[in-house]
Amino acid sequence: MDALAIRLTGAAVTSDASLEREFEQLLADCPRLAYRVSMAVLRNSAEAEDVAQDAILRAYRNLHRLRDRSCFRACLVRTAWRLSIDRIRAAGRRERRELTAASEQHEPDAEDIAASRERQRHIAAALDKLPEKLRIVMVLAAIEGYNMKELAELLDVPEGTVKSRLFQARKRMAEELQWLVKNTPAR
Repeated sequence: MDALAIRLTGAAVTSDASLEREFEQLLADCPRLAYRVSMAVLRNSAEAEDVAQDAILRAYRNLHRLRDRSCFRACLVRTAWRLSIDRIRAAGRRERRELTAASEQHEPDAEDIAASRERQRHIAAALDKLPEKLRIVMVLAAIEGYNMKELAELLDVPEGTVKSRLFQARKRMAEELQWLVKNTPAR
């Protein structure tokens, strides 16, 4: 595992062998979980793989700080979620810079592309406006397809709390995007 840590970080990471064994046991099915969470947010396989690897690396580096090892999966999910959101925000900033530079050179001539990007931005903005506890439930339930019981175990909250958060998240998203639905032409 030291060779893996050195290869991933580019530097020697000091750790004790029992911590490494424990990490390997905790990591049994977590790479797929980190990838699925990242993929649900990013919708890009290559970026999701990068984020999942980064989340696992951060989990390895910070395992010694985790007091309750039974929360490892939840911590990994939150890390993958946050890193994915950070990646989206960075991409949004980059896209805005590119659009500004492109608009200075010439005007876009495809209104459908612009309208589509605008809708995507509004949906992403509505999702970003949700508090983190509602956002993660929304993505894991609606996009990833986890059921209430799985979410409750994963997030370490009662099942009723998961249902309540999902209801609140859906309601807020519907309110936030209501005008968008009314203004979208039927096809």
